[in-house]
Amino acid sequence: MAITDQSFLGTGWSFPPTFRRESYTVDMLVNEPDVRSSIEIILSTITGERIMLPTFGCNLQPHVFDVMNTPNVAMIQKIVNDALVFNEPRIIVESVTATPDENHGVLQINIQYTIISTNTRYNYVYPFYINEATNITT
Repeated sequence: MAITDQSFLGTGWSFPPTFRRESYTVDMLVNEPDVRSSIEIILSTITGERIMLPTFGCNLQPHVFDVMNTPNVAMIQKIVNDALVFNEPRIIVESVTATPDENHGVLQINIQYTIISTNTRYNYVYPFYINEATNITT
């Protein structure tokens, strides 16, 4: 018997927040899209950025210009794993792998996770830009 009621996953504002002038409402996300949005918000928030939640986020920003060698990639994988385990109680993090692409200045962070109550597996790829300049010549 399949679980059809997924209200336990919650409802949250879309990010960035979008307001509807005609109905005076905010666009909302429900179920799996809300969890996915939460993961993206966690990964893109610097730890300490939110004053009321000082431990919320994933402190990737200091590593933007790091050399992507094996120890640094392993450290980033651990930072991402710990941030998701600590900040997103609706998921079980199965694995976090990171693959550097030096030609494009990006570190692809692949997250395999399961939503706890539905036992549904998902994959999320977060592009962490190693070189944050916009005028890079190749």
